[in-house]
Amino acid sequence: MKVLVIGAGGREHTLAWKMAQSDDVTDVFVAPGNSGTAKEPKCRNIDIASENIPELLKFGRDEKIDVTIVGPEAPLVAGVADAFRAAGLKVFGPSAKAARLEGSKVFAKELMAKYNIPSAPFEVFDDYAAAERYLKARNGPIVLKADGLAAGKGVFVCADQEQSLAALNAVLRDKVFGSAGNKVVIEECLQGEEASFIAFTDGETVLPLAGSQDHKAIFDNDCGPNTGGMGAYSPAPVITPEIHDKVMNTIMIPTVEALKAEGAPFSGFLYAGLMIKDGEPSTLEFNVRMGDPEAQPLLYRLKSDLTRPLLAAVEGRLGGETLEWFPEDAVCVVMAAGGYPGEYKKGYPITGIEEAESLGDIKVFHAGAALKEGRLVNWGGRVLGVTAKAKGIAAAIDLVYRGVDKITWENVQYRRDIGRKALRSGGEE
Repeated sequence: MKVLVIGAGGREHTLAWKMAQSDDVTDVFVAPGNSGTAKEPKCRNIDIASENIPELLKFGRDEKIDVTIVGPEAPLVAGVADAFRAAGLKVFGPSAKAARLEGSKVFAKELMAKYNIPSAPFEVFDDYAAAERYLKARNGPIVLKADGLAAGKGVFVCADQEQSLAALNAVLRDKVFGSAGNKVVIEECLQGEEASFIAFTDGETVLPLAGSQDHKAIFDNDCGPNTGGMGAYSPAPVITPEIHDKVMNTIMIPTVEALKAEGAPFSGFLYAGLMIKDGEPSTLEFNVRMGDPEAQPLLYRLKSDLTRPLLAAVEGRLGGETLEWFPEDAVCVVMAAGGYPGEYKKGYPITGIEEAESLGDIKVFHAGAALKEGRLVNWGGRVLGVTAKAKGIAAAIDLVYRGVDKITWENVQYRRDIGRKALRSGGEE
């Protein structure tokens, strides 16, 4: 079986690595891939950008690709899955119509409101003056979101009026996210503990993965601006069996049914970002692809062959499929460039990856790293995802940070508290 993975980040390295482990897979092409996918067995990078749909489609036809997996959201929103399906090629990922669930915060919020899927109360604005009046009449924290895609950085959690007006100015007036900020969603700031709930779906059946928890803020204790994700762990103790059932019955299944009713049946990874308080889950946002960095601990723990449920979802026969997990906990710590999510410098040599991976059950997934003149250097904001697996969350945290401590480059930054919430929830602290 020939597989094409579209994308260049840590998620795509993880997907390619996991797909290559299947005995049924002979070749994994990654477009465009990165320095990590270039060295994995069975894997080969292809110099095609992830949003160059005509060239991706041509490659899929020419190489007779058996199944394509779309990693990032942008090509899905742009319609890459539609193009592949129209050409008779199997592809794992939703249509552009269904991908609006992530591509437009307004669409997602209005869908949830229409179908009574639990989420925060909200208002939508495209006029600065009207939004400003609304914010000045409110007290307390709010969340302001750019409507369109903003690489995980378009959400502002504002503690007071000063912060909310600054966020509004940045999005609607200064256009820091371009046309993605033509509209904003302003919603109540939910309290509780966040978690990620990701599932396979073929538009009928929903097959959940293990629970996980992402860490969006750049600094320890969830301080500072949001990023694409600074680390994750799995399983997430906050997702108890009772909460799991509530999420499935009040959020995941109703959302799949709602999209079908709206003429946009969903096939692919469906990801709900949750806020959980007093045993009740609410939806913060939806993503239409595997999370990053959730992919790293989730797929590192997945014992099952990934090709089986993935093909079942593509072919509309997901019912009856099950997933098997390694019993260990897994933790991923993202090592980023100093200055991220703002401006940062590129090109610093990276050392210590082999030493980190020699410590035990550790895998270093590449994201914003690149080979330049024979040296591995930082080339993006989030550079590496150091991922470890061990018996118990405390042991996994200890192992992953021993690995992180072996890796360095100039101006590296990372959080030191990834997994701490799981220690508290699991009673190990």
